Amino acid sequence: MRTALGNPVVKRVPVRIAGLAQPLSGLRIAVVSDLHLGPLLGRGHTDRIVRMINGLEADVVTVVGDLADGKPSQLASATRPLRHLESTHGAFFVTGNHEYMFDGADAWVDELHGLGVTTLLNERTEIRHHGAVLDLAGVEDLSATEHGRGPDYERALGGRDTGRPVVLMAHQPVMIEEAARHGVDLQLSGHTHGGQMFPLTELTKLANPVVAGLGRVDTTQLYVTRGAGFFGPPVRVGADPEITVIELRP
Repeated sequence: MRTALGNPVVKRVPVRIAGLAQPLSGLRIAVVSDLHLGPLLGRGHTDRIVRMINGLEADVVTVVGDLADGKPSQLASATRPLRHLESTHGAFFVTGNHEYMFDGADAWVDELHGLGVTTLLNERTEIRHHGAVLDLAGVEDLSATEHGRGPDYERALGGRDTGRPVVLMAHQPVMIEEAARHGVDLQLSGHTHGGQMFPLTELTKLANPVVAGLGRVDTTQLYVTRGAGFFGPPVRVGADPEITVIELRP
């Protein structure tokens, strides 16, 4: 409980991307996921996360799904600190499975838009940094297929300039298979909580290509964060909550 309710650890992870333009070298992407705001994790938790991210001086902030366990109308106070996120090029969000459990994802998209956080719903944006360009894309979570929507990789990634790198935000690590088929350089995911605690740790390994940290499928790299919150009991064993800074290198 002390671990689950305590400060996330900060991990700094260099990621090398073939052909990365020199001006993009050193670009810092803050990655956080699975805040699971709710009865036990409220505004104080969000304040702490925002304060820690702002101290990292990131160029881009990515929030990779499962922001909350409830409706925006119930958790507006808990999410309000997100308006204070600081970065060079903005803060971005993709949906996780929990965004579809309550009012639906659109309510959360609207809430985050009002806080200055851009949701990438099967779309991409250009990050222009020191004269070079990186594509940042995001796809809806797999669970959205139960609601007549879902990830659309062609829409998010089709027709882009393949000569420049692309980073994909996708909540679940298993989405890496499609990402690899679409030539993604790096996928950022959460969802697993690093297993959170035994025996979930072992079950999570069976269901995901990477449970936590950096891995690879074909030529696509995958970083899975252990998340900054928890689901179910407020317990983490051997899976500390985390915030990550990805630093791109050629």
